Parts: sequence; structure tokens; C-alpha cells
Amino acid sequence: MSQIHYIDSTVLGFSQIQTLIDDNYKLALSEEATCKINKSRAYLDQKQKESKNPIYGVNTGFGSLCNIKIDEDKLTFLQENLVMSHACGTGDRVEESVVKLMLLLKIQSLSYGYSGVSIELVERLIDFYNRGIFPVIYELGSLGASGDLAPLAHLALPLIGKGEVLIDQKVEKSSVLKEKFGWEPLVLQSKEGLALLNGTQFMSAHLLRNVLKTKRLMKWADTIAAISIDAFDCNLSPFDSLVHKVRPHRGQIETAKTILKLLEGSEIGGVQKQNVQDPYSFRCVPQVHGATRDALRYVEQTLLTEINSVTDNPNIFSDEDKIISGGNFHGQPLAISADVMAIAVSEIGNISERRIYQLVSGLRGLPTFLVSSPGLHSGFMIPQYTAASIVSQNKQLCTPASVDSIVSSNGQEDHVSMGANAVTKLSRIVDNVERVLAIELFNASQAIYFRLPLRSSDAIEYILKEFRKLVPFVKDDKVMATEIQKSISFLRSYKI
Repeated sequence: MSQIHYIDSTVLGFSQIQTLIDDNYKLALSEEATCKINKSRAYLDQKQKESKNPIYGVNTGFGSLCNIKIDEDKLTFLQENLVMSHACGTGDRVEESVVKLMLLLKIQSLSYGYSGVSIELVERLIDFYNRGIFPVIYELGSLGASGDLAPLAHLALPLIGKGEVLIDQKVEKSSVLKEKFGWEPLVLQSKEGLALLNGTQFMSAHLLRNVLKTKRLMKWADTIAAISIDAFDCNLSPFDSLVHKVRPHRGQIETAKTILKLLEGSEIGGVQKQNVQDPYSFRCVPQVHGATRDALRYVEQTLLTEINSVTDNPNIFSDEDKIISGGNFHGQPLAISADVMAIAVSEIGNISERRIYQLVSGLRGLPTFLVSSPGLHSGFMIPQYTAASIVSQNKQLCTPASVDSIVSSNGQEDHVSMGANAVTKLSRIVDNVERVLAIELFNASQAIYFRLPLRSSDAIEYILKEFRKLVPFVKDDKVMATEIQKSISFLRSYKI
């Protein structure tokens, strides 16, 4: 029987979201959320009847058309036109896992009762989530201000029987929802189209996807670095806690502690070293990985606030008897966070590639390119090329999007965040770093073999044992792309 998560006003944290996704929880509205949604809708309906003044997005046009009053009998038409006209996405299809997060975050935001939507609308979004029905959304089209208008319009289209959905890995017309589930298209009430389109759920879901993935990759980065440290016969003294107490950056201290714990009991580490110092890519792992950790803390705090917020417009405050048109849809906090994260995560790939380079250089008693007969065999020469290519692409992708802006909507929306571009290129960077770390693990596993009969720590030896079941020691040249892909699969599937 499926477990149920009840949507309410308690803070939705990262570990909880990971559990909801991993354990396939279903969603339902709590009594608290139901009350708040109904109260907000009732207030908006009453306000429309009583007020003679235009209310933006309720009985007016949108953007630079905000001063055009719309007749009462055309409000549903207005909202449906909004959804259809704004569905201008193009490019690659957004991956299913991100669309699922978009649905979750949109439901959460609407549940606070400041958006004026009907309970039927939120329940239909929950039905989509629970049944695994994912609107087809495209990567390109959002400026990251006024919310993620184009991608969220594609999210909303199937609610009114338009657009396409992904069901069981198959793209189908939204009309199939009536045939399969008996769902009639919703008739949007005033403000509902705008509430669906205004919001930062495209940016938030992508940033959330990358935060969750990077949390895992950071564990791998430390673990793989530890394997490389022993493989390159490095000193362990740079990880002594005394070094880090006198420069006590939190991430630095945490990383050094982790490296020492991973290598505790290593025979290789316990041998007297001939080299007084090691290259920075080994010696400075605490400083580099630690700086990324500290940057990620800022990103996580910003994102945590965002996913537990109301980001549509206007906001409805029934208790205070106010409907306020503001700017909570503006994605600047997310855009800057994504750019910071891009730089921070890219550095994990940069330092990893440098360790790869050192391991194949024929130093510290290791054979050139990590094969017994270099010359006849090229061995691990070209995996380093691949890693170098990837980290260089990441450097190019790290150009910040958040400093860019472009005027839209006839000058009404004259400053935008470009947060959508920031988060989509961040996804490429994070995926690229995963590839580089997989190549380093492939190299380090090969290199440490040449330290036999000395062994690394029990923790490292166990991971290497599991890894070599999938990616064995390379004796002779083979198609290395296959082994790299296996290494990537290992990082994704192994429960670290």
C-alpha cells in the first residue's frame, strides 16, 4: 500500500523530498491546506462581486496589457487564452524527474492559500503527480521573471485538455486523460491561469534536482579523492585536524575529517613517504572540496526558502482584506544561487581531472598510462583527454546567467533574472562532474592495483571490490568508453 504525504504548512526539506521521490509517496491535501485554499478562493469570489476597481490578472490583461479591463463573462476565456498563448517552449523535453518535482512544488506553493485557486485545480495537479502523468515541457522559453511563464504554461495545458502528457514513458495528447481516467478538462476560474503560470517552479525544480544529485556527488568526490590519494602514495599529514583548526572553514574541516576516516588503517598510508609534499590536487582536497561545500550551504538555504514560499502574483491576503500585486515570481535569488553552484561544483571536476592527470603521468612508481606495457598499449591515455574536454566545457558553462537581462512585454518586464538558463546549464555542469568523477574512479582503481601487496583501508578496499565486479582491472587495451559508462552507472547505483 502506498504511503501518503499530506501537504501542509510545515517546512518541506531536502531529505523529505528525497524520501517522497525514492519511496514513491502519494500526495494528499491536509485539512489545514484544504481550509486555506477554500478560504482564499471564497474571498476572491466575494471581492470580485464587491469591487469596482480592476484587479490585476483577475479581470485585467497581463504584462503591459494590465490596464485593459476584461468583462465578467470573459474571465474563463481570459485565463485559458493566457495558458495557450504563453505555451511557447522549445528545445529539449524536460526530464520526467524534474517535471515531477515541478508538480510537487507547484502544489506546495498553491496550498498556502495566497493564490485564490479552487480546490479542484490543486486536486487535479495532485492526481497528475499520483498517477505519474507528466505534462510535456520544454527547456527553452523562460526568462526567469514573471515566473517561468512558458514552461509552466506547458505544465498547465493538460489541465484544460490541451498539450501533451507523458504516461508510462509514452507521449500522448492530453485528450487521452478523459478516455483513460474520465477526467473532463477543467474550466479555469478567474486568476487560476495566472496562478499556474506565475511561479518559479521550473527554476526551483531544476535547482532542487541538482542540489539532491550534488549532495550524493560530494560524498563520491571525497571517497574517490581518498582512493586517488592512496593510489598516488600521498602523505596523510595535510589532513591532520591541527592544520584545519588554524583555518577553520567549516567545509574544509569536514572534508579533512572525512578523508582521514576513509583512509583509517590504510597500509599504503602508513608507509614512510619519499616525497615531502604532494601536488595540490591531492594535498588541497579539504580546501577545494570544503569551499564547494560552504558555497552549497548558501545555495541550499536559498532554495529551501524558495520551495516553501508563495511565488505567484498577485498575492491574496484574505485576513488583511488585501490583494497585492508584487514580484515574488522574480527568479533572481535562484539565478544567483545557480551561478554560484555552477562555479562551486565545476571546481570539483577541475581538481578531479588534475588527479587523473597525475595518476597517468608515470610518477610515484606507477606505470605510464597505468598499463604494464605502455607503447604497445595506450591504456588510460585518452580517458584523461575526455575528462579534460569535459572540465573545459564546464568552465565555459560557468559564465553567469544572473548578470544578464533583456527587456520584455513592451518594457513592463524590464529586468529579468535569466534563472531558467542558469539552472539548465547547471544541470549540464553537474552531470559533467559526475562523468569526470567516474573517470577518476576508473583510473584510481587501476592505479591502486599497482600498490599491491600493500592494501588501502577496509572502507576503500570494500568499495574497490564492488567497483571491480563491474569494471575490472584493465590488462590490455579495450574500448574504454564502455568502461567509463559502467563507472558512471556504478556511481549512480551504488549506495554510498
